[in-house]
Amino acid sequence: MGWNRKILRVNLAEGTCTPEPLNMQWADEYLGSRGLATKYLVSETDPKVDPLSPDNKMIMATGPLTGTMASTGGRYTVVTKGPLTGAIACSNSGGFFGAEMKFAGWDMVIFEGRSLRPVYLFIENERAELRDASHLWGRSCWETEETLRAQHQDPLIRVSSIGRAGENQVMFACIVNDLHRAAGRSGVGAVMGSKNLKAVAIRGTKGVSGIRDFPGFIKATSEAKKVLAGNPVTSEGLPKFGTQVLMNVINEMGALPTRNHRDVQFEDASKISAEAMHEKRPSDGKPQLVTNAACFGCTIACGRISAIDKTHFTVKNNPKYWGASGGLEYEAAWALGAANGVGDLEALQYANLLCNEQGMDPISFGATVGAVMELYEMGVLTPEQLGLDAPFGSAEALAKLAEMTATGEGFGREIGLGSKRLCAKYGHPELSMSVKGQEFPAYDSRGIQGMGLAYATSNRGACHLRGYTVASEVLGVPVKTDPHVIEGKAELVKAFQDATAVFDSAGICVFTSFAWTLADVQPQIAAACDGDWSMDKLATVGERIWNMERQFNNAAGLGAQDDNLPPRLTSEPAKTGPAKGMVNRLAEMLPEYYGVRGWTPEGTPTPETLSRLGLS
Repeated sequence: MGWNRKILRVNLAEGTCTPEPLNMQWADEYLGSRGLATKYLVSETDPKVDPLSPDNKMIMATGPLTGTMASTGGRYTVVTKGPLTGAIACSNSGGFFGAEMKFAGWDMVIFEGRSLRPVYLFIENERAELRDASHLWGRSCWETEETLRAQHQDPLIRVSSIGRAGENQVMFACIVNDLHRAAGRSGVGAVMGSKNLKAVAIRGTKGVSGIRDFPGFIKATSEAKKVLAGNPVTSEGLPKFGTQVLMNVINEMGALPTRNHRDVQFEDASKISAEAMHEKRPSDGKPQLVTNAACFGCTIACGRISAIDKTHFTVKNNPKYWGASGGLEYEAAWALGAANGVGDLEALQYANLLCNEQGMDPISFGATVGAVMELYEMGVLTPEQLGLDAPFGSAEALAKLAEMTATGEGFGREIGLGSKRLCAKYGHPELSMSVKGQEFPAYDSRGIQGMGLAYATSNRGACHLRGYTVASEVLGVPVKTDPHVIEGKAELVKAFQDATAVFDSAGICVFTSFAWTLADVQPQIAAACDGDWSMDKLATVGERIWNMERQFNNAAGLGAQDDNLPPRLTSEPAKTGPAKGMVNRLAEMLPEYYGVRGWTPEGTPTPETLSRLGLS
């Protein structure tokens, strides 16, 4: 629908909800969602603001393709300054919440200030008001969604909320919508909790309107869907196995971070893989995976719906977790499993359910537990401090630590700090496997060199979705590159980063890029939106967004010193697999990347670059 051309500004301190016209000049320069919301944030927020202070703002935003018939057009983003990193935070979520925001007539909601008491925002088309949420405070995301639907007597209301992790300001708390979709990374849920904002509930009945060229849009989206249907990854691999299809693949190539990155291969990877999720259990003869699932408008359907083994020690006395719910994605299965040496698939699913229920990022949670287990095995942390034994491989410790972190009890409060703060507190900052304070995803950059550069330079801290060179280095999309070489990786990383900024800002899922290039996205945007949306313009928009985020980080105090990797990855060679003996060669790639970007050796965009992109 292009844009609704309307945003909602919510002042939590004053209790007001005020509509405003969307700045269409900014929409023309930053497209929507990630790009446009970031433009609003950097224009209205001091980069040095304390992320958990009332002066920080939080923005929920859709893209111009959100809510349309474009495949995967259900995405929305949450943009703020992240408490986990102190950097720009933009966390993306699927499900149905984003489309509902568009159906209600809004492109974006800007939250500012802090409420004196818990509140939730209720939107019904043009009507928007803050309501008391004292009865919801202390409840899980699941309970909150169920309660609000019952309270409003409308099962079609879409809810986005925080659980106890966000209320307790766990540094990696996320915002959960549709029970198991999440704006997951960088601690956006902690910002929401700091504002005493429990939830946003939306009901939109306006539908889709305002497409610039409707016949052209039907043609463009239909052709793009054919591309997805003709690609084996988006038509077969992801629907059947989900992102978990990568577990055995990445393990075999020696790039599966294991036991806090001490190893690059996990001996029990097959036990926690996509294939294992399909296998029938001896206990009940049923597989963990129940079915796949799709977000709004998605023709890929990579989501997992799973049912845990009712006889497993984690849930045998707790029927609440017996039903089918959100299942393990690759990143979560890795972080809860290989990162901690845990090969118990049911224990991983239990921890995953707790993350969904109480609103925690499973990547940062699992990776932080990996650091805790290493500190435990070193004798730095004791059973008395933790309240339990926590060696690598302990499913019991994983489950208990998940419970403690979700509820803010005992040592769970320490884990809630994230690995950077926790490891520094206990005297071993080098054991935090993170960049800018955000924990790594599921790819060891000794075996996939480009990912090391992508991690180090990611504007929101270590992230695979900000420059997924795995597509090229592992899967050969759009072209195959050697994961062990560094030549050409600076250009590759920049290309992925800029293109991803466009996908995110359009309001579509980055998984479409397994089949689509910008040439597939461009006709859809051009038909939906007013203005000139050529390939050259989209490329510039992506680069503009990336450099704008970098400007914010530079002004917040981040620079070249933060574009780094833990010493383990740059000085401890991989022990096994095809990358045996290799370290990540970031020091050689980074200067080239700065040059390709048009940045100074200190990692700052040059005046010429800023002028060319209209950012000066």
